Amino acid sequence: MADMSQNPPQLRPDLAPRAQLRDAAPRPDQPTIGMVSLGCPKALVDSERILTRLRAEGYAISPDYTGADAVIVNTCGFLDSAKAESLDAIGEALTENGRVIVTGCLGAEPDYITGAHPRVLAVTGPHQYEQVLDAVHRAVPPKPDPFIDLLPESSVSLTPRHYSYLKISEGCNHKCKFCIIPDMRGRLVSRPAHAVVREAEKLVAAGVRELLVISQDTSAYGVDIKHGEDRGHRAHITDLARDLGSLGAWVRLHYVYPYPHVRDLIPLMADGLVLPYLDIPFQHAHPDTLKRMARPAHGERTLDHIAAWRDICPEIALRSTFIVGYPGETEEEFQTLLDWLDEAQLDRVGCFQYENVAGARANALPDHVPDAVKAERWERFMHKAQAISEAKLAAKVGQVMQVIVDDVDSDGIATCRTKADAPEIDGNLFIDEGAGGLTPGDIVTVEVDEAGEYDLWGKLHAPS
Repeated sequence: MADMSQNPPQLRPDLAPRAQLRDAAPRPDQPTIGMVSLGCPKALVDSERILTRLRAEGYAISPDYTGADAVIVNTCGFLDSAKAESLDAIGEALTENGRVIVTGCLGAEPDYITGAHPRVLAVTGPHQYEQVLDAVHRAVPPKPDPFIDLLPESSVSLTPRHYSYLKISEGCNHKCKFCIIPDMRGRLVSRPAHAVVREAEKLVAAGVRELLVISQDTSAYGVDIKHGEDRGHRAHITDLARDLGSLGAWVRLHYVYPYPHVRDLIPLMADGLVLPYLDIPFQHAHPDTLKRMARPAHGERTLDHIAAWRDICPEIALRSTFIVGYPGETEEEFQTLLDWLDEAQLDRVGCFQYENVAGARANALPDHVPDAVKAERWERFMHKAQAISEAKLAAKVGQVMQVIVDDVDSDGIATCRTKADAPEIDGNLFIDEGAGGLTPGDIVTVEVDEAGEYDLWGKLHAPS
């Protein structure tokens, strides 16, 4: 039986899957740029766009420091621990390569970076593609081959061929006190719907079987452009989900804020147009904690929403993230969160212990929770979440369901995901017999025959 390998309790739910680069070997004398991509899937998409532009200009792409003429480090600034990881990655790139260009969320604080690493060649902020390209040109001038580089090429992908992130907007209009993302990435800026659909069409035509829709606030998509319609596509999340669902790939929605109009998405899930999966960062359940967070949601109202969604689409899988140990969180407030989790019965759960982040308004709140208490509450929270996950998965034994194949190892064991599982942040379904003929991206039908705390095992299902 394969070991459970996904969704361990310590996994940070803000991280993208590990970047995978599939690029041809450089030709002689071709300038080569390495890329280190940190942080969330939105940052991974930024890295893909930068590399796509560079490859079109004649650069070869390296998946690491080896053989690169310079290295781009796309940083994360979500938490102080993420900032420390970014500084470490910059330091490693300087040691291994010596010529480093920094971009991404932490790039919004250039003095912070240059104070630690004064040798970096340039620092740019998030989604500043042109500035990154300018810095690369200065460091490593391009040498395009007009017979090769001017030919249209597909985009550089940092994910496996069979799934891709689809970013529909930048920025966020919320003012959550624990978050500095709006300060780094700005207010909501939605992409035109026709541009999103066109990108999705190209991805599906290139063999992508699953589209993972991402943004900072997916359910607010189109608010800034008044849900305008252009070329037959309206910039509203319900319309966009319907358009994407018509392309024939799995469509998975991430970072959906629980606005009332989210209920309009659920019939699309019941009808099979988009996956019955919602990734909603509830953050907490006690009204006083949510108020201190500057989150307008309310735990009891959210439970009503969840019940209504399940009435419409009983197979819907709900994933969320929470913060424990937020400043002022009392034992009573934390217990309310545990009781809420018991009632909500969420399928997939991630959890952060609260951290101060430089520039966040939550830092100034009174009654910060001691680290030992935060850790103890996190353990209790994850213990309950794990028990819920184990019970819900046990109920799936005997069910027949579709899964998408992510990998088949040398022993013929297939690592797959159900419709309830996003890559790397959720669980897996393993097929350990008869899977040798499968390839990544195959969508097959299995019968579940065993369940663990986070993962399932099954066998290929033969139609009767």
